[in-house]
Amino acid sequence: MNRLLKICISVTILGSLNVKTQAQDLSDYVKTIDRTVKGVKSKTGTGTSGGPLSQSEIASGLREALEIGAKNATGLVSKLNGFFGNALIKVLMPPEAKKVENTLRQIGLGHYVDDAILSMNRAAEDASTKALTIFVNAIKGMSIQDGLAILKGGNNAATNYLKNKTTAALISSFKPVIKESLDKVNATKYWSIVFTTYNELPTTFKKINPDLPSYVTERALAGVFHYIEDEEAKIRLNPAARVTDLLKKVFK
Repeated sequence: MNRLLKICISVTILGSLNVKTQAQDLSDYVKTIDRTVKGVKSKTGTGTSGGPLSQSEIASGLREALEIGAKNATGLVSKLNGFFGNALIKVLMPPEAKKVENTLRQIGLGHYVDDAILSMNRAAEDASTKALTIFVNAIKGMSIQDGLAILKGGNNAATNYLKNKTTAALISSFKPVIKESLDKVNATKYWSIVFTTYNELPTTFKKINPDLPSYVTERALAGVFHYIEDEEAKIRLNPAARVTDLLKKVFK
């Protein structure tokens, strides 16, 4: 490309030279072309200011993207009806309790089930308000190598990284918050009523007692990650979602 550029500049310069200038020393002529080429290159942004991003900048940009995604996602699900009013992530009775739900509804005790479902979703919404700090701390641990791998990955590479690296720690930190939230919104009470009522029915042969805090923790994290992934895809695919200069550079 430099050779073609020099040829083009040579033609331009030769066309503008007068007879006296044409007798100029060849080395001066070549130097003129080289200086002109360098000037064109500097204007096209190949210098320091317009060059490739450093590995550190890439990692910082990806951390920034994940922090923005985590903030938007937790803000969305932690508001009133963030879970309960959203069919995509609403916490419903676990599969192993479906028979319980159906039985109670058939005998006119569906309101116990409704109370249990509402309380589980309120617990997930309440606990999600405390999730952001956990996510941000995990994001800060991302290495430059992790960042480069994520940049080359698919639209959910950053979210998958966060899942793979932090799920165990998040569950450990999140579950006590969920349990506290469940108690606060009387979820444990409603859950106990549902299963006590079901287990006392004469037609019940197999007693059911799922681990409510574990189940709601799992569903709450799934809901948060669903929206983190959604936010990541927006930043990767939609220029309007790149709200900082660094994000615009990394994902251009």
